[in-house]
Amino acid sequence: MINLNGLKTYGNANLIENLKGKKPFFICTIATTATCKIQNISGAGANTELMVYTPAGDCELMIHGELLCCDIPPQTVSNGASAPTPAMISKGMIELTNMPFLIANAGCEVNPDVPYILINDKAGEDIRTGLAVDNPEKIFENSKIIAKEISKTCDYLVVGESIPAGTTTALGVLTALGYDANFKVSGSSPENPHELKKDTVYEGISKSDIKIGEFNSFEAVRVVGDPMIPTVAGMALGSEKPVILAGGTQMAAVCAFIKNLVPDYDFSKICLGTTAYVARDETADLIDLISQIGEITINVVDPYFEKSKNKGLNNYLKGFVKEGAGAGGTMLTALLLGYSIDDIRKKIEEVLE
Repeated sequence: MINLNGLKTYGNANLIENLKGKKPFFICTIATTATCKIQNISGAGANTELMVYTPAGDCELMIHGELLCCDIPPQTVSNGASAPTPAMISKGMIELTNMPFLIANAGCEVNPDVPYILINDKAGEDIRTGLAVDNPEKIFENSKIIAKEISKTCDYLVVGESIPAGTTTALGVLTALGYDANFKVSGSSPENPHELKKDTVYEGISKSDIKIGEFNSFEAVRVVGDPMIPTVAGMALGSEKPVILAGGTQMAAVCAFIKNLVPDYDFSKICLGTTAYVARDETADLIDLISQIGEITINVVDPYFEKSKNKGLNNYLKGFVKEGAGAGGTMLTALLLGYSIDDIRKKIEEVLE
């Protein structure tokens, strides 16, 4: 483990060392499933009715700096307190570093009013039905093509996600593939509804005649997953360059998908870039999840929001939000490009103001 300028690396630091000063390309993958409409299952929006607007709102804030799809900004609200969407962190890092980026739409109920690449045009269903995602194979193949072409223009890809209730669908895929994931996925609010997530997953799996641990990657996504997982997995496998998976426990599901699909896959060209708020989440266990899958390096960025005067950022320390929209990976990218943690935090505060 190394600790340098706000970065802790769990695992092999060679990949990150080799990416210092290199040219990144950021892709924010967005999607929704009807799972996010289950009451109290996600905090990735001001209320349940607004959850489906969160990915679109995140993109509009990143690109336009304002909302076009709705009036209430994406935020986590709990007991009268709130924290801003991590899309504002990614927006700050895009502005700070001037890194090129694009939006990959993997299937949203509400599409953003921004330019995007369309990977899949159908949102996911409620995983309790056991019919979560149509044709995940096509989604996977489409994203492989996109990543192969984009990776020709850069030295590495940074791939993030914005999908409300994504930790529940991640739990679904991890469980279906046979991993010990109950009570280990993170969440966007201080109260992590583990029992609700577990019950939701098992209800969906019960609709299938496949036993836990006997699913393949595509079956797991089809029954209890989401469109983001095969999209990001396809990008990781399609890229001709190294890939930073910019996220937390949802990226564990992506890695599990890859491992099941390609059992002897060499994860040395892939690593995770996430926030300290996921890594320190006492209601989850990202490091254990990843260790079950393989030798995959986790890079943890701590922006020291306790030093900020912004109350919304202070609430990240209380269990709000934690990660999303590529926040951890884009901050990691800024570090790799030579910016300091203080530079990073100040830019985020500037964008929020």
